[in-house]
Amino acid sequence: MSFFDDGEDTAPRPSPRAPRRPPGAAAPAQPPRPRRPQHAGGGRGLDQHTLMVRRRVAAGVAVVLLIVVVLLINGCLKSEKQQSLKDYNREVSRIALESDSQVSEPLFIALTNAASKSALDVEVQVNQLRLQAQKLDEKAKGLSVPGEMSSAQRDLLLTMGLRVEGMTKVAALVPRALGGQVKQTSPLIAGDNEIFLASDVIYSQRVAPLIQQTLAANGIQGLPTSSSRFLPNIGWLETATVESRITGQASSSSQTGPVTGNHGSALKGVSVGTNTLEAEGALNHISGGSNPTFTIQVENSGEFPETNVMVDVTVTAGGKQFKATHAINKTEPGKTVNVEIPVTGVPLGVASKIEVNIAGVPGENDLENNKGTYLAIFGQ
Repeated sequence: MSFFDDGEDTAPRPSPRAPRRPPGAAAPAQPPRPRRPQHAGGGRGLDQHTLMVRRRVAAGVAVVLLIVVVLLINGCLKSEKQQSLKDYNREVSRIALESDSQVSEPLFIALTNAASKSALDVEVQVNQLRLQAQKLDEKAKGLSVPGEMSSAQRDLLLTMGLRVEGMTKVAALVPRALGGQVKQTSPLIAGDNEIFLASDVIYSQRVAPLIQQTLAANGIQGLPTSSSRFLPNIGWLETATVESRITGQASSSSQTGPVTGNHGSALKGVSVGTNTLEAEGALNHISGGSNPTFTIQVENSGEFPETNVMVDVTVTAGGKQFKATHAINKTEPGKTVNVEIPVTGVPLGVASKIEVNIAGVPGENDLENNKGTYLAIFGQ
């Protein structure tokens, strides 16, 4: 009996092998593996390194973005600054051209042979021109002036102020000159014309050069500043010439022959270098650059010697005018004089209109053969 009583102790132990699962039965779920123990602080050290790398990358990106933003802002500021300088140059050039074409040119045309015109008409016209000079002066005062152009602007205002002053004084003298006192007022008008000459000097020696220097200092090249010449020629500074031009007769101090008879000049030809220009209707191609020198052939077509014969050259190109004048001291009857007149700043490669005019001499009635018009393109 004891043998059977010990049956529990002698019962067979279960086999360590996993029981076979029947075909088609699902595999039992595997218990999760225990995590491998980590060293204290190991994972945090890796995270800290990654964080530092990311911070450095972010800082680098921020610096690059900051540099890009700064460059963009500087580029915009530079572009805006250059545009303001260009705008100022354009406005000054416009005022200069208007001063020449809308005030100076009609003024001296009105004064020439004024004694043979309606005195009232001349007085009204000169007063209107004085008002126009004042308007241009106000326009100059109202310009938007970049800081670097302050010196040029100061001299521009001086230029325009002098022209207003000269116009005011001349306008006040015209009624007396046309009222029988031309001999007494001619010295005064000649003296007042010196104000115009002073304005021309200030503009040519200060305003235009200062503008060009500022443009060049800011990397702006090839942008010309229009020239300006209010006084057409120095003959208007001489008392005898002023008197003869207003009356249309040779004055006693300059007369070399009787006023009666045939007086006059004729334009015989125009050339630039070896290029003889053909009159309007033909297109002339002129080489030699943007500062051509025109050779003008002037013939004394009258019977008497003439003094102080004025020759003007005007080149219109790109919406701007480029002018130059020369005075011939004396011409002899039947003889031709070659006059060389340089013109500066003419744009290249654009259609240009060239106008040459010989001012009428006292006693000259027919002025048709005193002028010529030519079309041209200037090149290197």
